[in-house]
Amino acid sequence: MTYEIPKRIQQLGTDIEERQLRYHNRRVLVSKEFTFDSAHHLHLYEGKCKSLHGHTYKLQTILSGTTDRRGLTIDFADMKRIAKERVLDVLDHRYLNEVLPPMNTTAENMVVWMYEQIHAALVEEGHYPNVRIEEIRLWETPTSYAAVTRTFMEADDHAG
Repeated sequence: MTYEIPKRIQQLGTDIEERQLRYHNRRVLVSKEFTFDSAHHLHLYEGKCKSLHGHTYKLQTILSGTTDRRGLTIDFADMKRIAKERVLDVLDHRYLNEVLPPMNTTAENMVVWMYEQIHAALVEEGHYPNVRIEEIRLWETPTSYAAVTRTFMEADDHAG
């Protein structure tokens, strides 16, 4: 197969119309991943994690939504900004037991707090009314993660 160098750049209004930018009206998943380093220790735990130690955590945010007139669900830059402002800036290179609300700093507790922070930002900003969180995953090690889904969170909200 041979590849040709484009002879000219596609122009909006000439080669493609604005109504064509949105190819579909389907809900799609979009995801962004981040890493941060933090220290913590666990209470009522017998094992290595009883002592102060650190992790390089990986956070994955998975959102869904329909596309806007441009064909975008949510700008990846906005996903990054929200995660940075609401989660990463709070936790990166920090002692988790000190900066999180009172809780045992397990991945299972932290991932729910992260979901709440990102959800609150999406609601408060109101720029993306068709976007919702589907899942938040927090890897504590390369092979171990905790996750919470929209279904879990909404079911728990209605259970009480």
